[in-house]
Amino acid sequence: MLQIVLLPLHNILLMGTIRSVVACLSLAALARKMNTAAGLCLPGTSCGRASGLLRLTSVPGYDKKRVNDVLLLTPLTRTQKECDNETEKMRNVNAHVVFFPGDIQDFQQEMALQPDAAPWQSWSLERVALTLGHRFPGCHIWVVRASRMYLHKFSCYQNFVESNLFGAPEHSPDYGAIRHLRALLGHGMVQAGLPNPLPPLSDTSTPAPLPSGFTLTLVGFSKGCVVLNQIVYELAGARADPELRLFLDSVSDMYWLDGGHPGGNETWVTDKCALGVLASSGMAVHAHVTPYEVRDPMRAWVGREHGHFIKTLEGLGACLSQKVHFEDEPASIENHFRVIQEF
Repeated sequence: MLQIVLLPLHNILLMGTIRSVVACLSLAALARKMNTAAGLCLPGTSCGRASGLLRLTSVPGYDKKRVNDVLLLTPLTRTQKECDNETEKMRNVNAHVVFFPGDIQDFQQEMALQPDAAPWQSWSLERVALTLGHRFPGCHIWVVRASRMYLHKFSCYQNFVESNLFGAPEHSPDYGAIRHLRALLGHGMVQAGLPNPLPPLSDTSTPAPLPSGFTLTLVGFSKGCVVLNQIVYELAGARADPELRLFLDSVSDMYWLDGGHPGGNETWVTDKCALGVLASSGMAVHAHVTPYEVRDPMRAWVGREHGHFIKTLEGLGACLSQKVHFEDEPASIENHFRVIQEF
């Protein structure tokens, strides 16, 4: 029998009380502040073509059954009006940021159609892409939509990690998350018409070189952190594959932003062997949390696992940075989402 422990956000979504919570949190006021500060479009306007965002549908991964919709914001489209004289230079930029969103986050037009999601449009995939564009100037921003949105609310990253209906993960060392990510990016770059895309995966012992200057940053928020966790569990096996090792060597940074999911454990990686491989990889690890996740007495294991994650990586000499945001404020879903702006 399936056993599920629901987080407060999941309870809110499942019980249909999100509107009252939004009223209490004054999310609309937060959205107006966010839009004004970041220069994002207001509700009722288009965040699509005018903003240089490209929506790629059904981008395949490394097998036909694994496809994801992806949103791409390129540095060329983001800056061409201000930097026409640097157009050719921008074409050659090969720094990429991949973001995995959390529950309720979807394309804006989809969120607008769902009563429970509509009040949260300030955190749509389009808005987040534009926010990340400011956070990582000069980079291609890839926002990966979960392959399934159960009840239009619960993100499920089944293509990256074995998951139940609500998106709670079952981690393993060989599910293929790294291989899927590499193939997804390669196919996405071809579909978007980007120059110098990642070469296709091959079965030879001599991998094709990566494009010149290719670098990768991975960012997970809330439920999206399950993808980063799965990647950590796969690191040891993947680094034994010459082609995947070359790809992993291009990953400079991994950001965990207030990780959480509806399972009762493994919110953070605590396995010392897996963390040892992460620490020795040379990747910079960043952990940004809020009291909403790590100081909830009803889910005390989240804080304990986060502490174990930090302590173990510190002991292993990892390149680690960490911060608790809004620690002097009451825990809230509002601040949970705001970590996307503040990290």
